[in-house]
Amino acid sequence: MQKSFWEVGHKPTLFSAFFYFDLSFMVWVMLGPLAVQIAADLQLNPAQKGLMVATPVLTGDILRIVMGVLVDQLKPKKAGLIGQVIVICALFGAWKIGIHSYEQALILGLFLGMAGASFAVALPLASQWYPPQHQGKAMGIAADICIYTNREVTVEIL
Repeated sequence: MQKSFWEVGHKPTLFSAFFYFDLSFMVWVMLGPLAVQIAADLQLNPAQKGLMVATPVLTGDILRIVMGVLVDQLKPKKAGLIGQVIVICALFGAWKIGIHSYEQALILGLFLGMAGASFAVALPLASQWYPPQHQGKAMGIAADICIYTNREVTVEIL
């Protein structure tokens, strides 16, 4: 008899991956909601504002490859810690020094892209603890896919 999803795997790791991904995603898209205020303060034109908002997204897409290699070489926990230290240091620097120019906003966006690479860490971290028949559910929970796309699937899992 097969065990249910909640009887196998490692729940603390699954929920840690879930929170890691969610917090990283919030940081990753942070420049979007702040763009109106930043653009006004730095007197950015619409093209500059668009590039400022797109920089973390584009950087995150590229850095997923780098983080994927780190996950394979160092394991997901260490790779995730490296990514978070980079993002936290960038945010701390932006807080202490401030963002006074368009170029500084773009540099911050480059570092925030590391948070966007959290896909490459959270999914392997969550799924490695589950047998193949439950790995899709684990990755769905870790990446919030089920919660946002299909309420019936989430109810069925729980």
